[in-house]
Amino acid sequence: MATARKEARAGLRYGGFVSITRPVRVGNVQIGGGAPVTVQTMTATDTRDVAATVAQIRETGEAGADLVRVAVKDMEAARALPAIKAQVTLPLIADVHFDHRLALEAVRRGADKIRINPGNLHRAEHVAAVVEACAQRGIPIRVGVNSGSVPEHIRARHEGEGDAQEQTAAALEHAALEHVELLERLEFRDIVVSLKAFDLRTTWLANRRFRRERDYPLHLGITEAGLPPAGIARSAIGIAALLQEGIGETIRVSLTGDPVLQVRVGREILASLDLNTTGIMLVTCPTCGRCEVDLAGLARAAEAELRPVDRALRQAGRSLRVAVMGCVVNGPGEAREADAGIAGGAAKGVVFVQGKPMATVPERELVGALVRAVKEVAGLT
Repeated sequence: MATARKEARAGLRYGGFVSITRPVRVGNVQIGGGAPVTVQTMTATDTRDVAATVAQIRETGEAGADLVRVAVKDMEAARALPAIKAQVTLPLIADVHFDHRLALEAVRRGADKIRINPGNLHRAEHVAAVVEACAQRGIPIRVGVNSGSVPEHIRARHEGEGDAQEQTAAALEHAALEHVELLERLEFRDIVVSLKAFDLRTTWLANRRFRRERDYPLHLGITEAGLPPAGIARSAIGIAALLQEGIGETIRVSLTGDPVLQVRVGREILASLDLNTTGIMLVTCPTCGRCEVDLAGLARAAEAELRPVDRALRQAGRSLRVAVMGCVVNGPGEAREADAGIAGGAAKGVVFVQGKPMATVPERELVGALVRAVKEVAGLT
């Protein structure tokens, strides 16, 4: 499967589509065109509160976000964009619904991308005005279609086309293509598309259908995925199933709650698929009755202490595998396979660096010893 995934990413035909899409630039980040899959999120703050929004954007950036979206629900929010942009480095996406004037103001105020649903901009001339503004400034548009917002007349067109999930997937594709064709008629092709549902199979079918029709980058996610841990499981399965086929150029994990967690889960999805893997991949065992150290405590402490190293590695485009293992069954083997790691024993543990045991230290010193070893391997000492 890994070979098939790499072939798909290389642009070979796989499952009836060609994976390499047209490139779209959002600020200094490329989506599609063979670029690494990106992770994005959306702030939960009131965009009009510049300080709170900036703080949350910085937190998501430190967690590994490549892009961030903010809600533009009124003119005051749109006019806050320059003050926000001046204090952050992530490209800023303006999320706009219903009122095309908000999109126009967001473009004027420096948004790097606009997210609209042409279905809730009810006049063609309003869509045309947004497209013209974006074209003049070289700003892409994401056409976002969710299963809950598909117009009833489109749903009716697909009644009887398979089971309920197949019908909804067909309606999602139909709605997305209708919106895309509107932009194409206006000679605008700087487009990213998302087709999302809560139901996993519907999401898979809709994205597969669209990819066979167009080569625009796809933004993947499971809409309203819910609270952790259910939302994490649902998102990971839903997004990974498409990514491993070569479908999807940017992702958002739509968990209820902290955007930072959304980013961390997104990056773990990519790391698990060996896509855009930078930073630290932390390997820990599930613990069992053989464990004689506080493994969960050690792992949490190591994760927290290693965050500055993780950020430095991501900025440098590098990755390291770090193991925190609890006992002598799998611990030494996993630790040896990692760039650095620890394997617990009876209130103590062995520190490994690049496969070699370096020292045995008391449990209370394990995290510190591991952090020093990781920094040494990373060249950050």
